Amino acid sequence: MAPDPSSATPVRDGTPDARRPMVRAFQWDLARQVERLDVLQRLLPRYAAWGYHELYLHLEDAVHYPSLPGIARPEAYTHQQLARLVRTAQRAGIGVVPIVNLLGHTQYLIKHPEWRDMNELRDAHGAPLERGQICPLHPRMLEVAEKLLRDMQPFCTTGKVHVGLDESFHLGKCPRCRAEVERIGLAAHFAGHVQRLYALCAKLGLELGMWADMLYFVPEAIPLLPRGITAYEWYYYPFARLPRVELFNFAERDLATPLQKQGIRYYGCPMNGAFRYEPLPVFGDRFDNIKSWWRRCHEVQADGFLITSWEAYRLALETTTAVDAGAASLWLEPEQPHDNVSLLADGWRRLAGATPRPARAIARHLLQADAHAFAGYARWQINDRWDTFAHTEGASAFEKEARFLARLHQRAEAEDWPASLQASLAFRLYLAHRDVFVRQSARQVFRLRRSAGKPAALAVLHAHLLEQATQFAHAIRDGRRAARAMWRASRSSRWQSQNEAILRADEARLREWLRWLRRVARQPDEVWSASPVAGRWQLQFWVHNFAPCVQRIAVEQQDADGSWRELAGRYTIEFRANSARPRLRARTEFTVPIDGTHLPLRVIVSGVGQVLISKIQATNGVDVLHEARRSATLGAQAHANMPPSTQESALMLQLGAN
Repeated sequence: MAPDPSSATPVRDGTPDARRPMVRAFQWDLARQVERLDVLQRLLPRYAAWGYHELYLHLEDAVHYPSLPGIARPEAYTHQQLARLVRTAQRAGIGVVPIVNLLGHTQYLIKHPEWRDMNELRDAHGAPLERGQICPLHPRMLEVAEKLLRDMQPFCTTGKVHVGLDESFHLGKCPRCRAEVERIGLAAHFAGHVQRLYALCAKLGLELGMWADMLYFVPEAIPLLPRGITAYEWYYYPFARLPRVELFNFAERDLATPLQKQGIRYYGCPMNGAFRYEPLPVFGDRFDNIKSWWRRCHEVQADGFLITSWEAYRLALETTTAVDAGAASLWLEPEQPHDNVSLLADGWRRLAGATPRPARAIARHLLQADAHAFAGYARWQINDRWDTFAHTEGASAFEKEARFLARLHQRAEAEDWPASLQASLAFRLYLAHRDVFVRQSARQVFRLRRSAGKPAALAVLHAHLLEQATQFAHAIRDGRRAARAMWRASRSSRWQSQNEAILRADEARLREWLRWLRRVARQPDEVWSASPVAGRWQLQFWVHNFAPCVQRIAVEQQDADGSWRELAGRYTIEFRANSARPRLRARTEFTVPIDGTHLPLRVIVSGVGQVLISKIQATNGVDVLHEARRSATLGAQAHANMPPSTQESALMLQLGAN
């Protein structure tokens, strides 16, 4: 039986009511990829049966706004299609809350020349940049906000609308806003924007909801916020006591107490899916995060519990839906064990109809696969380039990972696991094959160079590399089939997936690699030239992330005119539960191709936080030059301030022979 929709009705005075059931909600991130309407409509009665009360729709330009023609992207839902989805939710007893971003994450507006002047960010001449966030004091701000909200008003079947406001780190940057911040302070500046949106929502008969993360940085804004709004606090890692703040080096923060004191309704928000480029959720981390928030919401008598979903375009929708279905055991079966195997097994049993024993086997194997998650910027860099993996460490760990994933994929096929899960594992296996291929090829370039002057040895290595490339071409074809199956399970075949874009780029790099090998066959001296997998020289060093935050590491080279040019850069974030704590002993290798050691080089750490750099050297595979300093700590300690204190520190390199 569908849940009673009245249980989703908000309390009007903002006071938590222990007699009212806590609202249970889920979110679809349609702004990142448009799902097929028929798939979503089929899922809604199932979510109702699983005990969910509310659906949050993150939309941005995924829907046509009649009052702002031209905002929607080509594959966006029409107003009529969105109406059909909302009616289906209503029939199932699920209330709908559209999310209309009205501060941060407003690139969907700024990308259009007509609305670009609303950008907070300006160039040196005062012209709006092409990227940024909308200015809360722009003369057209409330006009545009009202048009967006009026267009979404018919779909706000709970009487609420969510206006986003998260990750709005460009606050106070334009001259107009900077002047107000100097006059009244950043907290009042932010709170003033909330108050104006609150008044606009009230005029439309809607209650305002907002993400709570900006209140970490301007807690003084909380007493200035209107009563009766709803704040949604999110944090996507497990926690023992309180949610943490990544930009504060994972310091604990309690927002529930001051928000509830102000008469603001409070929701706790875990996440069901993956971060950016992960092809599978890290299921153990996801359920641990959900259980942390379930406990926290009960401790503070939260008004609601919202399982969010973000950037699911590289996932099969079924994999995140299984997490939502498994999380439902927390309220459907409160007396049963809530270990991760049981929860994930319950999810596949409810979603795919698997009987208990096979469902537990699926869950157990998927949780084992968490140890081989394709997570973090150090892993994801290979999606953009192949020449940053000529490491001093070998490929053995990645070969072991590929063998594990091959066995898991074979098991999934033999035991007829859900089709989208089989495709997800096949695509994850492709990524493992690519990791091995690129790393092995980079090391073989160095072996080719050490074999220079030895024609027989060079010929054997060359033939081996050609054979590996041919085998990898087959892996790309398998990866493409998997990516298409993942996408088409819930998305239109008219549009191509982001995973297929990665595969197209990999194909182009493979062709360039084959061209390089042919040049070496014709002219052996070409072995010293730059290739798609390694440069003429390779700068290598270790990055020790001892105090995780939001640091960015980059290598820059000074050109003849004195300017500095970035050769490669990446963030240190790992997106794993075991890395989301104030102190770590974690290290990753950073390597970047360089043309030589004759031009000045430096390592730059920017963003927020510190790292240790060690064992710096450059090699062409034969010769090795070492940095004079054995190690250096770069960056600035994280502090609880807003905007986050971003500082840059540099280490000039002095490479020479021992």
